Amino acid sequence: MAHVVFYEKPGCISNTRQKKLLRASGHDLDVRNLLTEAWTEDALRPFFADMPVARWINASAPQVKAGRVSPESLSADEALAAMVAEPILIRRPLMQVGDQRKAGFDQDAVAAWIGLKTPDTRVTDTCPKEHTP
Repeated sequence: MAHVVFYEKPGCISNTRQKKLLRASGHDLDVRNLLTEAWTEDALRPFFADMPVARWINASAPQVKAGRVSPESLSADEALAAMVAEPILIRRPLMQVGDQRKAGFDQDAVAAWIGLKTPDTRVTDTCPKEHTP
């Protein structure tokens, strides 16, 4: 069982499913609002480790969908500055266990990291609203 600091967008369907799976797996959650946290570039950077910069950005963010932000064209410094200015751009959830930090919810990676029960359906960080007709 791990104590997970879980940064979410309140009301996000995917974040709700992720929290349910984590709790069902025996983890204790300290849930925080990703959008109101006082982020700095130094505080955000460790969550992304060696992920490609384009994956740091929430593909469902209105700025991305409208074409005002192109994740593929951002440098690491530009992405961090943009996310600090507009936290909706941050890929979610952000999770911290001890000194280890992760961004996004790859079920297999989370299972390998802290352990998960196998759910009936796959849990991801993709917004289900993006896949409805």
